Amino acid sequence: MRETPRSQGTAGDTGAGHPQHRFGRAFAHTTGAFGSGTPHRSDGRPPQTPRGVRHTGPYGRPGTTPPVPGRPAFFSFFSRPGWRFWVPFALCAAVFALVTWQVSAGGPLRSADERVGHALAGQGPRPMTELLADLGSMLVAVPVLALVIGYALWRGQRARPLMAALAMAAVPLLVVPLKIWIDRQGPLTDATGYYPSGHTATAMVAYGAAALLLAPRGRTWAMPAAVLLTLATGIGLLLRGYHWPLDVLGSLALCGMPLLALERALRAAGSRDLSRDLSRSTRRSSSRTPTG
Repeated sequence: MRETPRSQGTAGDTGAGHPQHRFGRAFAHTTGAFGSGTPHRSDGRPPQTPRGVRHTGPYGRPGTTPPVPGRPAFFSFFSRPGWRFWVPFALCAAVFALVTWQVSAGGPLRSADERVGHALAGQGPRPMTELLADLGSMLVAVPVLALVIGYALWRGQRARPLMAALAMAAVPLLVVPLKIWIDRQGPLTDATGYYPSGHTATAMVAYGAAALLLAPRGRTWAMPAAVLLTLATGIGLLLRGYHWPLDVLGSLALCGMPLLALERALRAAGSRDLSRDLSRSTRRSSSRTPTG
C-alpha cells in the first residue's frame, strides 16, 4: 500500500528543511514593514535602543543612561544659589561705573543726557511733579521705613530691623562723597552737587528695605509698591527739573548694591530664625512625650 509522503510543515517534522514563505500575515512580519510584528519607527532606530547608543536630550542635556551625569557646567552655574546675588550685583556695579565715568569725564553719554534733561524739565503739571519728587525726601520715605521697622520689632524680630536701619544709614555715606567729588551742576540752577540723586537713593533704599521686611509676612504687594514709588520719585525729579536722567540712573545702580546685600542678609537671618523655631518646637514635643 502506497503511503502518502508527509509535508515538511507538520509538527513532528524535525528535519532541516527550509521553511516556505507563505503569503499573507506571516510575510508581513518582515522587520520594518508596515503592519509587521516589529513596531515600525520613523526615525529608523530599533524598538529597544541599547544603553550604549542613547543620545543626549535637547539643548545638549545628558541622557538618562545610568549613572545619570550632572548638568553641563553652564547650567550648573545657574543652579548655584549665589548667582542670584552676584550677577545683579555685578550688573549694578558695571552700570554705576559707566555712568559715573561718563558724567565725570564729560563723555558722549553726558551730552545726550543733558539734551534729554532740558527737554523733560518743566513738563507736566507742577503740583503733580512736585508731589512725586517729594516721595524721595527724608520727611516722607524715612518715616515709612521707620513704621515698618517698628512693626517688625513689635512682631518680635531683632536682627532684621537692625539690618534695614543700617542699610538706610549707609545712604548718605555713599551719596554725599560722590556729590562732592563729581560736583555736577543741576539742570535749572548754578548750584552743584547733583550727582547722584539723593532723593532717588533715599526712596529706593527706604521703600525697598521696607518691602524686604514685609515680604516674609506674605505681603506680596510690598515689593511692586516699592518699585513704583521709586520710579515715581525719579520721574518727578526729571519733570520738575531737579536732576538729570543720569543722576537718577546712577543713583539706582548705586543703591541696588546695598539693597541686594540687605536682601541676602535678611534671607540668611530668616533661615536662622526658622531653624531656631524648629529646634524649639522639637524640644517641646520631645519633652511632652511620655517615657515608657
